[in-house]
Amino acid sequence: MARLVLQSTLLCLLSVTLGTQDSDSFLPHEPHNCPHKCVCAADLLDCAGLGLREVPVTLPAAAADLDLSHNGLQRLPPGWLAPLSRLRALHLNHNELEALGRGVFTNASAGLRLLDLSSNALRALGRHDLDGLGALETLFLFNNHLAHLDERAFHHLGTLSRLYLGCNELSSFSFNHLHGLGAAHLRILDLSSNHIERTPVPDLAALPAFLKNGLYLHNNPLPCDCRLYHLLRRWHQRGLSAVSDFAREYTCQAFKVPASRVRFFAHSRVFENCSVALAQGLERPEEQLHVQVGRSLRLHCNTSAPALRVAWVSPQHELLVAPGSRNGSIAVLADGSLAIRSVQPWHEGIFVCLATGPRLPHNQTHEYNVSVAFPHLEPNAFNTGFTTLLGCAVGLTLVLLYLFAPPCPGCRRCYLRTCRCCHRCRRWPQTPSPLRELSAQSSVLSTTPPDAPSRKASVHKHVVFLEPGRRGLNGRVQLAVAEDFDLYNPSGLRLKAGSESTSSTASEGLVMT
Repeated sequence: MARLVLQSTLLCLLSVTLGTQDSDSFLPHEPHNCPHKCVCAADLLDCAGLGLREVPVTLPAAAADLDLSHNGLQRLPPGWLAPLSRLRALHLNHNELEALGRGVFTNASAGLRLLDLSSNALRALGRHDLDGLGALETLFLFNNHLAHLDERAFHHLGTLSRLYLGCNELSSFSFNHLHGLGAAHLRILDLSSNHIERTPVPDLAALPAFLKNGLYLHNNPLPCDCRLYHLLRRWHQRGLSAVSDFAREYTCQAFKVPASRVRFFAHSRVFENCSVALAQGLERPEEQLHVQVGRSLRLHCNTSAPALRVAWVSPQHELLVAPGSRNGSIAVLADGSLAIRSVQPWHEGIFVCLATGPRLPHNQTHEYNVSVAFPHLEPNAFNTGFTTLLGCAVGLTLVLLYLFAPPCPGCRRCYLRTCRCCHRCRRWPQTPSPLRELSAQSSVLSTTPPDAPSRKASVHKHVVFLEPGRRGLNGRVQLAVAEDFDLYNPSGLRLKAGSESTSSTASEGLVMT
């Protein structure tokens, strides 16, 4: 008995132990290398708002989106991004970074597309601070204390399309070479709410049209310069969104006093003495081209000197280099010209040529505004003649039906007005007209029987109707002369009096023709 109790006790202990192990196997394990208090979900690593003073030492290699915002980071160690080979987006906004330093992003992933450094304490950008970010497309640097940019601070960012530098302390910006940026990909350049006072107007005018549309210069103490006023006014008239959307925030400083700021487009009296001739020649007008669908088109990049490298930007903001577009509809030839074999509606818009070379004083652009229309179809003469012939046939058919068709299916003797319809066609009683009544009276007065054969009418035969169509003639004679009435023998005239006396009729006399 004791042996059985011992065996049952051992079995219970064994089952409890196995149950504990099974329950432990279902507990979630922490991801490999996930920092303390951070959230690791799939390829996301969220360490925002944890009060971190330094970057975590261990980072999971699977992270593609790293969020270290809203912390207290003051520095970034060199090479710290080496384990993150899949990183696509890096958020470092709302920290206390005062400088970046060389080599901070050297080992960054080749797929890093977005870098957010906004709302920090950065004061300057050096030449090598952004090395290793060759694939970057969007860079947020707004709301810092940037007062200086190296002349080549962005020269490694060849694919950058959006650069946000608003809400800083910049007093100037090099629009000639854009601090090393390439204008081929850049679409948005935000320089709003800075301290920019010097703006070289010719360099602004030389920018390509797609960059002018995304160049934000509002809330800056711009000078009240006539050339700058005419340039911005022309951009506003063209509907460039960077100017038209913030028109009330474009101000200029009339004097060296901050209180002398006036709005560019609200106080035109300040510029009423500006000559329009000063603005002539600032911008090369875009060429207007009109082409029909299906036709061929060729555009040449006209520059002041031979260009070493030529690229085009399509209306869909696609960079076009040899051999051409991705869909194959646009080709870039060896001489730098652009060729379209068959123009389609999606080719409508502004084509911009970008030319660079040692003989060119600066990068030159040339713009073509292409309008695409469908061809006007000429009217078909055969169709018009056929329609006319069909109309004539229908009209003739209607006329024949009106002339020869009987009024009802059972009446075949009724054709024209000269015949009288048979009684079975009359569905409704009709009131005899005065003309029919007069005709009946003439047949009564006639000396010729109605069934007599027709004879030739002589010159002495006349038919006379007195007061036709009137009823109740107050005793007047209704005279009808038969066909055999002889004008030389009026004694044979038979009269039929009206409702009144014959004496009254005789007093009125006879009317004859």
